[in-house]
Amino acid sequence: MSARLEVADIFRRHGEAYRQVNIGHLGRVERRTMSAIELCRTAELGGHVEGCRSCGAIRVAYNSCRNRHCPKCQGQACRDWLAARQDELLPVAYFHVVFTLPAEVAAIAFQNKAAVYTILFKAAAETLRTIAADSRYLGAEIGLIAVLHSWGQTLTYHPHIHCIVPGGGLSPDGTRWISCRPGFFLPVRVLSRLFRRRFLEELRAAHDGGRLGFFGDLAHLAKPDAFARLLAEARRRQWVVYAKPPFGGPEQVLAYLGRYTHRVAIANSRLIGMADGKVAFHWRDYRHRGKTKIMTLDAHEFIRRFLLHTLPDGFHRIRHYGFLANGHRAARLDLCRRLLASPQQDDLEADAESAAAEPLAAAHRCLCCGGRMITLAIWRCGQTPPSSFWNDTS
Repeated sequence: MSARLEVADIFRRHGEAYRQVNIGHLGRVERRTMSAIELCRTAELGGHVEGCRSCGAIRVAYNSCRNRHCPKCQGQACRDWLAARQDELLPVAYFHVVFTLPAEVAAIAFQNKAAVYTILFKAAAETLRTIAADSRYLGAEIGLIAVLHSWGQTLTYHPHIHCIVPGGGLSPDGTRWISCRPGFFLPVRVLSRLFRRRFLEELRAAHDGGRLGFFGDLAHLAKPDAFARLLAEARRRQWVVYAKPPFGGPEQVLAYLGRYTHRVAIANSRLIGMADGKVAFHWRDYRHRGKTKIMTLDAHEFIRRFLLHTLPDGFHRIRHYGFLANGHRAARLDLCRRLLASPQQDDLEADAESAAAEPLAAAHRCLCCGGRMITLAIWRCGQTPPSSFWNDTS
């Protein structure tokens, strides 16, 4: 078993002390997240015994917590999600567009996660679809997958939306596929201005409708005049919308989606060490060409920053829009394929499927000989693995 440091180790070592110090400030979601990560893949959650058909090796596998904030549990969830997306890929270039909130609006978002995150999704999706539908830019109905992230490289609060978008769309009458220009999707300056306007309009409507709450340093924003001043200041700012270069093909899109859709605030692989009540981890400084640096935080500060990014119960952080919307996705994608009429589509999907299938198979492989592991016994939470399996094998 690997001795690499994990977020779970930090929570197990310092979590209880953190709870005691912050007893009046932790919500139900934060407490449940901490408990789930601490218990993940331990005997407390139960598990099963696996055996190899080929060499007879035995191993104990503890159950996962399946909490969406747990770094260890997102691998299988990601593979399952990607398997469902394989037949939705089109043989076109895909683009990655990012919508970011300015700091003063992000502070409001933190105190009103469900309401403001919903506005963020809506404003980003409507912006892309509106500009794409304009004949001056593309003149087509597009589809997109939007993913919410709320963290920066140092775990600070930084809410933003990642959008993965096929490079083209359906004509208004649905009779042809309209491709974007090679290497260029939509003008980011135009996207930025419309995104800012749409978002601030929705935010004002939420305030007028009493759907926002303000506490602590933001309590004054409950007054209409103070909130109006903040909106005016935010309107004068240039909001950041960033478009990355297109991907190379559907298989690259699938791999890229896997890195973004089920990412949590920090991966275990970024952790370096924990000593003397401090946690060290790698981070990339994108202001200096992505140079890798090391940050060291007090363990309680690390936990606090990690918990900044918990999501409200029932909130969906992956959403589909346009011709990829859940209600009519299959029919619209079928139309897109017919209009594209690419004979290579089956081959592209096969490549994507094989790329995603490999990690799935590896999870059930024997570490000794590579044979397939089968389940020999299952036990419930708190019980110990049946010792007979260890004694009967030779």
